[in-house]
Amino acid sequence: MREIVFCVLSDQPGRIEATAEDRPISITAASLEELHHEAREALIEHLGAAHGTFRVRIRRPAPAAPMPASRRRPVVCC
Repeated sequence: MREIVFCVLSDQPGRIEATAEDRPISITAASLEELHHEAREALIEHLGAAHGTFRVRIRRPAPAAPMPASRRRPVVCC
Protein backbone atom coordinates (compact mmCIF):
# COMPACT_ATOMS: atom_id res chain seq x y z
CA MET A 1 0.00 0.00 0.00
CA ARG A 2 1.26 3.47 -0.86
CA GLU A 3 1.00 6.47 1.39
CA ILE A 4 0.18 10.12 0.85
CA VAL A 5 1.10 12.63 3.53
CA PHE A 6 -0.78 15.89 4.01
CA CYS A 7 1.18 18.56 5.92
CA VAL A 8 -0.86 20.97 8.01
CA LEU A 9 -0.04 24.54 6.97
CA SER A 10 -2.46 26.41 9.20
CA ASP A 11 -4.30 25.19 12.29
CA GLN A 12 -6.72 27.81 13.55
CA PRO A 13 -9.88 27.11 15.54
CA GLY A 14 -12.51 25.98 13.05
CA ARG A 15 -10.18 25.94 10.03
CA ILE A 16 -7.32 23.56 9.28
CA GLU A 17 -5.46 23.83 5.96
CA ALA A 18 -3.17 21.13 4.57
CA THR A 19 -1.41 20.25 1.34
CA ALA A 20 -0.04 16.96 0.00
CA GLU A 21 3.73 16.59 0.06
CA ASP A 22 4.12 15.05 -3.38
CA ARG A 23 0.93 15.90 -5.26
CA PRO A 24 -0.81 19.18 -6.12
CA ILE A 25 -3.67 18.66 -3.64
CA SER A 26 -4.77 21.23 -1.03
CA ILE A 27 -7.61 20.72 1.45
CA THR A 28 -9.35 22.61 4.26
CA ALA A 29 -11.71 21.48 7.01
CA ALA A 30 -13.10 22.49 10.39
CA SER A 31 -11.63 19.56 12.36
CA LEU A 32 -8.93 16.93 12.07
CA GLU A 33 -11.52 14.22 11.45
CA GLU A 34 -13.09 16.23 8.63
CA LEU A 35 -9.63 16.97 7.24
CA HIS A 36 -8.97 13.24 6.91
CA HIS A 37 -12.31 12.81 5.13
CA GLU A 38 -11.53 15.72 2.79
CA ALA A 39 -8.14 14.16 2.05
CA ARG A 40 -9.83 10.92 1.00
CA GLU A 41 -12.36 12.82 -1.15
CA ALA A 42 -9.54 14.78 -2.83
CA LEU A 43 -7.72 11.52 -3.58
CA ILE A 44 -10.86 10.06 -5.16
CA GLU A 45 -11.11 13.15 -7.37
CA HIS A 46 -7.39 13.20 -8.19
CA LEU A 47 -6.70 9.46 -8.67
CA GLY A 48 -10.06 7.86 -9.37
CA ALA A 49 -10.34 4.16 -8.53
CA ALA A 50 -6.66 3.96 -7.55
CA HIS A 51 -7.35 6.02 -4.41
CA GLY A 52 -7.95 2.79 -2.49
CA THR A 53 -4.28 1.84 -2.77
CA PHE A 54 -3.21 4.91 -0.74
CA ARG A 55 -3.07 5.32 3.01
CA VAL A 56 -3.74 8.91 4.14
CA ARG A 57 -1.59 10.47 6.86
CA ILE A 58 -1.93 13.95 8.34
CA ARG A 59 1.31 15.49 9.63
CA ARG A 60 1.05 18.39 12.02
CA PRO A 61 4.03 20.61 12.89
CA ALA A 62 5.84 19.61 16.08
CA PRO A 63 5.10 21.83 19.08
CA ALA A 64 7.86 24.16 20.16
CA ALA A 65 10.22 22.57 22.66
CA PRO A 66 10.20 24.07 26.15
CA MET A 67 13.21 26.13 27.18
CA PRO A 68 15.77 24.13 29.19
CA ALA A 69 15.68 24.77 32.94
CA SER A 70 19.25 26.11 32.87
CA ARG A 71 18.15 28.99 30.61
CA ARG A 72 15.00 29.98 32.51
CA ARG A 73 15.00 33.06 34.65
CA PRO A 74 14.42 32.53 38.37
CA VAL A 75 11.03 33.65 39.62
CA VAL A 76 11.24 36.51 42.06
CA CYS A 77 8.34 36.86 44.39
CA CYS A 78 7.44 39.88 46.53
